[in-house]
Amino acid sequence: MIQGTVNPADEDRYRVLVQAVTNYAIYMLDPSGIVTSWNAGAERFKGYASREIIGQHFSRFYTPEDRDSGLPARALETAAREGKFESEGWQVRSEGNRFWAHIVIDPIRDPGGNLAGFAKVSRDLTEQKKAEEELRKSQEQFQRLVQGVTDYAIYMLDPQGIITSWNSGAERIKGYSANEIIGKHFSQFYTPEDRERGGPQSALETAAREGRVEREGLRIRKDGTAFWSHVVIDSIRHDNGELLGFAKITRDITERKKAQESLDQAREALFHSQKMDAIGKLTGGVAHDFNNLLMAVLGSLELLRKRLPDDPQLLRLLDNAVLGAQRGASLTQRMLAFARRQQLDPRPVDIISLIQGMKELLERSLGSRASIQTKFPLSLNQVMIDESQIELALLNLCVNARDAMPDGGTILISARQERIGERHGAGLAPGEYVCLSIMDSGEGMDEDTLARATEPFFTTKGVGKGTGLGLSMVHGMTEQMGGRLVLISHKGAGTTAEMWLPVAAATSDRAREQEPLSPKTAEAASLRILAVDDDVLVLLNTAAMLEDLGHAVTEAHSAAAALDLLEEQPFDLVITDHAMPKMTGLQLSDAMKTKWPKIPVIIATGYAELPGAREMNVLSKPFTEKELACSIACVSRI
Repeated sequence: MIQGTVNPADEDRYRVLVQAVTNYAIYMLDPSGIVTSWNAGAERFKGYASREIIGQHFSRFYTPEDRDSGLPARALETAAREGKFESEGWQVRSEGNRFWAHIVIDPIRDPGGNLAGFAKVSRDLTEQKKAEEELRKSQEQFQRLVQGVTDYAIYMLDPQGIITSWNSGAERIKGYSANEIIGKHFSQFYTPEDRERGGPQSALETAAREGRVEREGLRIRKDGTAFWSHVVIDSIRHDNGELLGFAKITRDITERKKAQESLDQAREALFHSQKMDAIGKLTGGVAHDFNNLLMAVLGSLELLRKRLPDDPQLLRLLDNAVLGAQRGASLTQRMLAFARRQQLDPRPVDIISLIQGMKELLERSLGSRASIQTKFPLSLNQVMIDESQIELALLNLCVNARDAMPDGGTILISARQERIGERHGAGLAPGEYVCLSIMDSGEGMDEDTLARATEPFFTTKGVGKGTGLGLSMVHGMTEQMGGRLVLISHKGAGTTAEMWLPVAAATSDRAREQEPLSPKTAEAASLRILAVDDDVLVLLNTAAMLEDLGHAVTEAHSAAAALDLLEEQPFDLVITDHAMPKMTGLQLSDAMKTKWPKIPVIIATGYAELPGAREMNVLSKPFTEKELACSIACVSRI
């Protein structure tokens, strides 16, 4: 309110000052609202010259809507009653267009306190109003954007971590509605373990100190379920640096995490497969060369026995040497089994009958420390396996189970049939399988031991108590038969060994079985035999055996040399090694089919995976003189 007297000199100065102001419209009204003065700023804002507006009612500056509502009169009444009226609103210029104005009306009173009129000051805030409106629209659009995001939980926290906003994505991911969660501390999304470690507070402190924190971890939904999340927390500060709060964005990455874990498992499986394949190739190569050495040793010892005098001391030493060589041969067979290069004889087998027939042998072998229980369905389809190798594998696994129970316990042998689909954890091809399971209640294995359990020569037993080839042999043998060995174990919770074996087809496509040969049948007539081998020791031993059997033998150190000899002289039979440089035994056999189709060929090898081996006459190394004689007699009958 303006009150009092002003001397003429001051009044002139005020008038000059008011007239000079152009950013504000400053003018006087009489008590009824008639304009009585007008400054340059009013003329600029309103568009009226002083001669046009003085004497007119100030209500013409208001919109028709405001005039109809009586706003001009209320403004004067409020100013007169309360000493001031202040507001913002739309005003109208002389040309009729509108502008947004900030208005202040003060009453003017004479020294006696009587109302003499009003002083009205207006400021054009149109540009500010536009900026504020644009900001408001931008904020609304941003709010709608944030609320429309459903794949991310986006919400605000105050400096203490209290939730102050909540979007629809947060509701979908976390399970809380805005009414339920706003005002609560964000730490309730963390696991109890993270809260005990101070995870929520640490995240806020890091974000406040560094401006941002980004982490992954388990979070808890409203229903108590856990999910894997990716979290970003940004600090929000005032222009003066004051911390206003935090913006928190959470994304549910559970599916991505599962996909990554599946990919990691697949990579680990591929790495393990490649590692085992590399070890298998190395093992198979070593075993093959060792087989050739044992072939020479065993063959020579067998021939030597026939020529030694009947001296018990010498025979005992000789038998000891043969026993050592046979143990070496057994070792190479296990190595070849791991490398999947062992000669197998798969045929349909009733696995339940096989195990029941072995139960007494197993009980005697395991001793009183371990008892055996069996659990089988009423019937199972036959499996396509090498019976003797499965018996050996089963005995091996049962012995391992017994050794894992130093205080004794029970070994459960069970079987079930299952159809395997495209994506089975064991990596089997789709089809029907019988799972033969051997479960113990022993010490179990930790993750590192389990990962290496099927590696050749790896053992946890003491020195001299195991070769480390048992599980590797079972692993290679089951894969060679189209199955898989799966080990399931946890430290302190025992071990389960599962042999997945393929179910036999309704009709077996096995080649014609050879009838067992009697000793008389094995005594074939004297034949002209071409013996082929690149290993001098093995060739010498084979030739000596053949000569001892009464055959005429010609030696060739390569397949090419054998072909030259075939051109020069006739032969009744060719016995050849398979793994030879430049031309293998199979390639030699194929080359002979064009010129000498009637000459039979025996392939002597320690490998099992020979193309077309079912149609060939194969003799497994190392072989005895008797096995050699039986093989010759067999091909002579064909």
